[in-house]
Amino acid sequence: MKHYCGIDLHSNNHVIVVIDEEDKRVFERRVSNNLSLTIKALSPYQDGLQGIAVESTFNWYWLVDGLEAEGYDLQLVNTAAVKQYDGLKYCNDHSDAFHLAHLMRLGILPTGYIYPKEQRAIRDLFRRRISLVRMASTQLISVQSQIWRSTGTRVSSNELRKLEFTPQGLDRHTHQAVHAGLSVYQSIQQEIDALEQSAYQAIKLKKGFEILQTITGVGKILGLTIMLETGDIRRFASPGKFASYCRCVDSRRISNGKKKGTGNAKAGNKYLSWAFSEVAHYAVRFEPLAQRFYERKKAKTNGIIAIRAVARKLARATWMMLRHQQPYDARLMFPG
Repeated sequence: MKHYCGIDLHSNNHVIVVIDEEDKRVFERRVSNNLSLTIKALSPYQDGLQGIAVESTFNWYWLVDGLEAEGYDLQLVNTAAVKQYDGLKYCNDHSDAFHLAHLMRLGILPTGYIYPKEQRAIRDLFRRRISLVRMASTQLISVQSQIWRSTGTRVSSNELRKLEFTPQGLDRHTHQAVHAGLSVYQSIQQEIDALEQSAYQAIKLKKGFEILQTITGVGKILGLTIMLETGDIRRFASPGKFASYCRCVDSRRISNGKKKGTGNAKAGNKYLSWAFSEVAHYAVRFEPLAQRFYERKKAKTNGIIAIRAVARKLARATWMMLRHQQPYDARLMFPG
């Protein structure tokens, strides 16, 4: 007999529900987040189990990887796209897990991409790098502001980054505060350099990485970020789907020319959204065709919408480049 399993995952426990072909619950239990307990609970149903639906929560790695290693077919649930069920006056974790199994049985379970385990750690390492870069920038701006308001002199960021930089004209306590901020910045920068070096040594660069670097403004960091966050480009059916995943598509809902609401603007990948925004700014500065497109858009709307329009164009171009293994051609994306 065929069985279907839904797992409602939490920070310290998860609820397992197994149903048969007639939606009858044949097993349900709450267990602690211990892989051996989960495997033991599912083992009687393994032969007929058609799949296991696991919520895409912050801590799904260990459960999905562990069950896949045991030979189970895993489906990572896109929680933002799961339609809530109606008609229940009361629901709990058990009914949530049952609903996932039920949708799987019907073949309408919205699922996400299970990023390959061997590349996932490197991708997360680069995400940590982005977090540290923001922390380092915060320290640098804070130090710059403190010197500026204390002396009336604005010191450039490039000057502050120099190891031999020594602030002048500050009292003892302000000097100590500035020194502390610069020390933290330099320590963070050392960690950033170490993470980058580790990523370069671990990652196996694909041809797509070289193709990405043909885009104006895409260097090593942005190229690796886009490559690692995108994964297999074939999982996106069209350039529009990819641009949407990159959060470069407007989330407004229009009917008869009127706005009828908004979709989920946060659906998609925030790291790709950041990467293509960075690339768009570079393109507007150094690519004449992109600059002309930006100026036309800006004249009709504003700078923010115009730069996002450039980012959307670049995201669509990236899909076509990676899908067809062709280098970037600005004339195709920004025709005169």
